[in-house]
Amino acid sequence: MDSMSETNSNLRWYVLRTVTQQERKVKLHIESEVVASGLQAFVSQVLIPIEKVFQIRNGKKVTKEKIFYPGYVFVEADLTQGEVKHLLRQTPGVLGFLGNNDPEPLRQTEVMRLLGKVDELIENEEEVVGTFMVGESIVVTDGPFNSFTGVIEEVNNEKKKLKVTVKIFGRKAPLELSFYQVAKES
Repeated sequence: MDSMSETNSNLRWYVLRTVTQQERKVKLHIESEVVASGLQAFVSQVLIPIEKVFQIRNGKKVTKEKIFYPGYVFVEADLTQGEVKHLLRQTPGVLGFLGNNDPEPLRQTEVMRLLGKVDELIENEEEVVGTFMVGESIVVTDGPFNSFTGVIEEVNNEKKKLKVTVKIFGRKAPLELSFYQVAKES
């Protein structure tokens, strides 16, 4: 794909606003329409930055993909070709371009930040999303104390463990929990 970007100097990154939770459908539809229309030289990449989030379900660590910018799809395209703008705008689930009738391309610094973020999300695959701090309120999301609220007393980042005080029957009880067993109280 990268070889195409070098051949067409009019390629710029644009942001499409989409119906939330339709981002993947939009990406697949655009990619198949581009191929069907023979416009690969005018649309080189369709990107949805995704981060991996870990949760505990029934005692098992489950990986879930979460869209980093819900409601947005990033497209590297040449809009000087009128057909391309029309194809992108008419894709089911697309509400329009960011910048409406006159789509504004992202600045190079924004593109670098976006692509850097995508790389960072891939590299940090094993990282737990969010950091915990002493004194913070959490909700237990797994295990026998599921849905109990507590306060963090100690954080061990290396072992991904927390010492938490939970109120059980009006008395404070200390627990040691994994990062994966709690969520920040919202």
